[in-house]
Amino acid sequence: MSNGSKHTLLMIKTQPIGEGIQKKIIHIDMDAFYASIEQRDHPEYRGKPVAVGYGEKRGVVAAASYEARKYGVHSAMPSVTALRKCPHLIFAMPRFDVYRNVSNQVMQVFHEYTRLVEPLSLDEAFLDVTVNYPGIRSATLIAKEIKQKIFNRTRLTASAGVSYNKFLAKIASDMRKPDGLFVIEPENAEAFIDKLPVTKFFGVGKVTAARMEKLGIRTGHDLKQWSEIDLAREFGKAGISYYHFARGMDDREVESERVRKSLGAEETFLDDLDEMVDILGALDQIAREVHRRAEKRKFLAKTVTLKIKYADFTLVTRSRTVDYFVNTYERLFELGKELLLQVEDFEEKKIRLLGLTLKKPDAEQALLPVDGVQLALDFDEWE
Repeated sequence: MSNGSKHTLLMIKTQPIGEGIQKKIIHIDMDAFYASIEQRDHPEYRGKPVAVGYGEKRGVVAAASYEARKYGVHSAMPSVTALRKCPHLIFAMPRFDVYRNVSNQVMQVFHEYTRLVEPLSLDEAFLDVTVNYPGIRSATLIAKEIKQKIFNRTRLTASAGVSYNKFLAKIASDMRKPDGLFVIEPENAEAFIDKLPVTKFFGVGKVTAARMEKLGIRTGHDLKQWSEIDLAREFGKAGISYYHFARGMDDREVESERVRKSLGAEETFLDDLDEMVDILGALDQIAREVHRRAEKRKFLAKTVTLKIKYADFTLVTRSRTVDYFVNTYERLFELGKELLLQVEDFEEKKIRLLGLTLKKPDAEQALLPVDGVQLALDFDEWE
């Protein structure tokens, strides 16, 4: 009997979901994934502060081990800052081919339980196990089994969150890291959310948290005092999501095939750029790289976003949406150049980083704005 036949027989054990059936969602997040792989493969790194990335003056930390985090080192931190915080920090060169292979092992474990697996990156995913291949009724038991299988096959630990929607499962997975398992049951959700700091809410970054603090919003309970209209007025479409999250509501499905909404590339330069010829030359190379990726993936978009980070780490972005597909390198470069010239006083400052992103028309209407950092010139490793 083929493996496909086995899965067919196993699925017969389960019953179709009717309206009103409580969903069972698991969020699995590998613990310090890249750094943990380096410590696994290099025994001399174990128990020591390790950062994956480049240790040069222009380097950026891609991941930090738990030992490094105790010193305040974290991902997206400039390497020079990380070394100031932890002078004995060990830098390991990224090995994305290895990380992808391990990620495939982890994803295979997920697919042994359900077809509804939504990868968020190489090291985390949502699973809808309301209906599952083994026919196990307990999502907590499934999470325990998955954690054990991952460890048996990779010698790496993962943390799991279990709840009835994606918002709560995601928060739960972060509650007892590393190697943790946390369950938020429906009857306990309201009390849990009331006490939850808004900084833990999915989509609330530092900037949004600071705005909320000024408005007296510090916890889920504070957030729940605001009407949907007022939150939408203050935070746009994300405010509507915050309104529902504060009430434990999240109807987003676990999507087994995620639709790519954006694609881009950026580069951090070894030396700051301050000459127009050098800036345009760098923009040209980035535009070519973005176009190459878009063409490879048959990705069509109408919005272009330019990102500039100055030497003082000030960040500026400019976007433009056109009424045609940006499907040639020439169009992308010209739009990028137009956006660059719209930035006030950019010629008076030194540029540390440049980036270009293509976005589909509805990408700006995504449920939540998620702050992200891309390292070097490759976005795909992080999406």
